[in-house]
Amino acid sequence: MVITGAEIVIRCLQEEKVDYLFGYPGGAVLYIYDELFKQDKVRHVLVRHEQAAIHAADGYARSTEKVGVALVTSGPGATNAVTGIATAYCDSIPLVIISGQVPSAAIGQDAFQEVDTVGITRPCVKHNFLVRDVRDIAETIKKAFYLAKTGRPGPVLVDIPKDITAQKCEFAYPETVSMRSYNPVVKGHHGQIKKALQLLLEAKRPMVYAGGGVVLGDAADKLTALVRKLGFPCTNTLMGLGAYPATDRQFVGMLGMHGNYEANMGMHYCDVLLAVGARFDDRVIGNPAHFSSEPRKIIHIDIDPSSISKRVKVDVPIVGDVGEVLGELLALLDNTAEKPEPQSLGVWWKQIEEWRRRDCLKFNQGEEGLIKPQFVVQKLWEVTGGDAFVTSDVGQHQMWAAQYYKFDKPRRWVNSGGLGTMGFGLPAAMGVQLAHPGSPVACITGEGSIQMNIQELSTCKQFRLPIKVILLNNGFLGMVRQWQELFHGNRYSESYMDALPDFSRLAEAYGHVGIKVDKPGDVEGALREAFKQKNDLVFMDFQVDPTENVYPMVKGGQGLTDMILSAEDL
Repeated sequence: MVITGAEIVIRCLQEEKVDYLFGYPGGAVLYIYDELFKQDKVRHVLVRHEQAAIHAADGYARSTEKVGVALVTSGPGATNAVTGIATAYCDSIPLVIISGQVPSAAIGQDAFQEVDTVGITRPCVKHNFLVRDVRDIAETIKKAFYLAKTGRPGPVLVDIPKDITAQKCEFAYPETVSMRSYNPVVKGHHGQIKKALQLLLEAKRPMVYAGGGVVLGDAADKLTALVRKLGFPCTNTLMGLGAYPATDRQFVGMLGMHGNYEANMGMHYCDVLLAVGARFDDRVIGNPAHFSSEPRKIIHIDIDPSSISKRVKVDVPIVGDVGEVLGELLALLDNTAEKPEPQSLGVWWKQIEEWRRRDCLKFNQGEEGLIKPQFVVQKLWEVTGGDAFVTSDVGQHQMWAAQYYKFDKPRRWVNSGGLGTMGFGLPAAMGVQLAHPGSPVACITGEGSIQMNIQELSTCKQFRLPIKVILLNNGFLGMVRQWQELFHGNRYSESYMDALPDFSRLAEAYGHVGIKVDKPGDVEGALREAFKQKNDLVFMDFQVDPTENVYPMVKGGQGLTDMILSAEDL
């Protein structure tokens, strides 16, 4: 069958069973949009800004096991998408982005809406392609999906000139794909896995440290089974929340810059550390020299060999799919009579419980006065029974969400970890809600972040997305203000948000339900009322204490044990 390049693009998406395509039309992709109009298998979601298209595809991918897909035009369409692409790249999220390009003959001629999309995106994609021949479209898109979801996942961009989408050729979608230079290792080295198990069984002060790779690798069940069989304490990174149930006694909380006291202390003073799908980044271990000052044996499991010994030297590197490796570890553990030494483990747990008694997340919410932001998140967890999908933007509200919403399941926590992208929360929530139409979806945000993509309230209205927006409104760029208070002599340079809109009325102007809450006693009632409204987006503007800071806190460049636990520690 001879069809146009544009129709080939759509047929490829159908072959990949793509449900939703997030995008925004423009001149270079009009042939593709024309073919979209003629079919009903791939549903297009019209966003109001290309950055939101990528974030929505990202949220869809994070909350499912599928690849998120977006379509943007050339020039500003592609450059607007870059922030979303970089966000996905930093967090290893599988996306395929199709971008339009000026006609082949005009490339390099400074044509209208021309940019070097391949060059611009090269540093923030797993791979990208420029299609030069209509006969290459099908194979290229097949490769893009394969690359996006295998090995360490990531975004892949396919740039297609307009004339290529108008040309015709025969269509045949490849059943398989083979790339000589790309063969990710899936199965871990058996000898290394045996060595790792021996170290774990001999450990006296063990710690399991799990990151986003466990969630992306769909290995949460295996991690949970291993941790429970060993009886070890477990900590998760910001990206790994939900990889191990937060309400379980063996979970010691999130670690890192704003991590729990017991998690950070356990991480620092353990004698054997099992790192699974995590990368020892700066927000997690702080200063590498300080971290390395305490002797310990480190086992590191990761699909990406370049992540191993990148910041911290490890003793037992295991390259492979985390699910495969954890499965083999479990099998070996089941087949051995050896068990961790209970007396040493008991002493270690006693130490951890002593650290836990510091109650580092304690806060005081009086019946009167200002609403504490922590209280709102705590009540959100109670009202939703811990079963909501929660997206967030970036800043103080993100950290409070991570600290006070207890995630027991993977893929329920959707946030920008590596890049720290403001404006992520609302469009990501759109992708999550479309992927899970019957589930509660909450977007926890701040008055700074929400305004970066607030126009997507229009998209939410068009596609009837009943997201619940939880705005922790403190009138500041909160995390910037916190650092200025603690380390810059209270000089609040450009961190105060002046001239804010009335968010509840603005939400109503978009056709949604708006609620303003300024009393602690009204918080729970407002949340319960919002989640009763199954078919409506409800925007809740919580007026919270502008002086509240996120604790614990590790100052940049300091070690994990150098924690500020409250204002009294300053």
